Amino acid sequence: MALMFCRWAACSLTALVLTCALTRAGELNPAAVTYTLPDKVQWESIPGFPGAQRAVMVGDPSTTGFYAVMVKWLPGNHFSHPHFHPHDRFIAVLKGTWWVGSGTKFDPDSTVPMPAGAFVTHYGQQVHFDGAKDEEAILLIVGDGPETPTPAEVK
Repeated sequence: MALMFCRWAACSLTALVLTCALTRAGELNPAAVTYTLPDKVQWESIPGFPGAQRAVMVGDPSTTGFYAVMVKWLPGNHFSHPHFHPHDRFIAVLKGTWWVGSGTKFDPDSTVPMPAGAFVTHYGQQVHFDGAKDEEAILLIVGDGPETPTPAEVK
């Protein structure tokens, strides 16, 4: 009987230690690591780009310096019109299919699909347009600000 009690006590103590260890493993020092879970991302509309939303994750894209934004293109054939930015921008497609075109003529039928996992560079001063067709696309865009889009469509 004493042996069974000792085994039970040992198993209980082991379970308690493992539970505490797992609880401790899930705590992060906010001075070392911060994060934003998907349901906490603060999406906002983008002026001049209907059908798109963005969330500023790091920095301020309207000023000089590094920034990181997430952009969500909503389904329904929403596209930006031809424009360019002053600096290179580096884009990772996180979800869905993002459609990319180049040149001053707005032609969504000429865009090329970029599936989730694709990495794209938009070079500074070079004209492009992009968006989503029938599914939501979420992008992570990083670059040096300001990101100011300049219209470049020739009609």
